[in-house]
Amino acid sequence: MSQPGKSILLVDDDQEIRELLDTYLSRVGFQVRAAADGAAFRQSLCAESADLVILDVMLPDEDGFSLCRWVREHQRFAQVPVIMLTASSDEADRVIGLELGADDYLGKPFSPRELLARIKALLRRAQFTQERGGEVLAFEDWRLDMVSHRLFHRDGEEVILSGADFALLKLFLDHPQQILDRDTIGNATRGREVMPLERVVDMAVSRLRQRLRDTDKPPRLIRTVRGSGYQLAATVNLQAGDGR
Repeated sequence: MSQPGKSILLVDDDQEIRELLDTYLSRVGFQVRAAADGAAFRQSLCAESADLVILDVMLPDEDGFSLCRWVREHQRFAQVPVIMLTASSDEADRVIGLELGADDYLGKPFSPRELLARIKALLRRAQFTQERGGEVLAFEDWRLDMVSHRLFHRDGEEVILSGADFALLKLFLDHPQQILDRDTIGNATRGREVMPLERVVDMAVSRLRQRLRDTDKPPRLIRTVRGSGYQLAATVNLQAGDGR
């Protein structure tokens, strides 16, 4: 299944890789834009957003980590899925990328077919999260707009969520008070595993807790159920409105 009309912005300083991916992804129906460095990437994304971003970690002017952080800090791009590419096999690089909000990670050399599968999985997830019409879900002191993905605290603060953050929060809100094991969480929030599933899930939950100010010891909102998984300890209500 192709994604006709979907746009991909790729940044990689290797011209051969840029040309290969441009040709391959264009053939299956994507609109591809490519940049050779961070400055060109920023300029291109600001001029025209994208449905998905592919970031190389090693670039001549700045690394992909700083670009990922920049994407996630801007409300206009915050929900755009991000796949990071790296020639390093160091797990620390993968941890950093995921903590900054990357949705997936792929090591070089890689198969274009595998990259395509991951792209499709992330775009399907992004489309699925937009299917709830104009609903606003209220829980504790928070309001989540299911269309704009905007999360508001009752004090007025808005929290920017990455695609992975939103998918995980939505999973908990769809199953309040239920214990979700790591397999369920991992399957719902990641297309493929890029490191041991337990590590990926624990990192994702920790990041979401930070977003929700759930930093008590032990956490109050998203509880750890030892030997079983995690549980959202909140009542969820459906409301109308813009999430404020």
